[in-house]
Amino acid sequence: MHRRRISIAAALATVALLAFAGGVTAATSTTPKLGGTWSGSYSGAVSGTFTLTWKQNARGKLTGAIKLSRPAGNYPITGHVTRSGIKFGAVGVGAVYTGTVSALGLKMSGTWASGPGTGTWSAHKLLKIIKIKLP
Repeated sequence: MHRRRISIAAALATVALLAFAGGVTAATSTTPKLGGTWSGSYSGAVSGTFTLTWKQNARGKLTGAIKLSRPAGNYPITGHVTRSGIKFGAVGVGAVYTGTVSALGLKMSGTWASGPGTGTWSAHKLLKIIKIKLP
């Protein structure tokens, strides 16, 4: 009977371990949530900073606006994110940005191209501060 308890305990531990491993795999293979506001910079043929605000649908489609320092202005953007890859474009400028997103969805970076000009870019997500009122 002692042997049977050990076998049941070992089987339960194995099932728990496999369930946990499956949960980790599922969490790391999902598309990161990128909706919100981002701050970043770009360099290369043109250098500057940007603020990016967008919404993301369930399929990873991104829509929003980007405010560039050079060429200065606000431009509509659309794009798509899948797992760790991202691609989006600033319609009014003709720039296409491609790159990767960190596992937590808080940083992204890559390359950009606009006509003959190219360069690199990086950005980080601006997090909202939640104020808690204590009694």
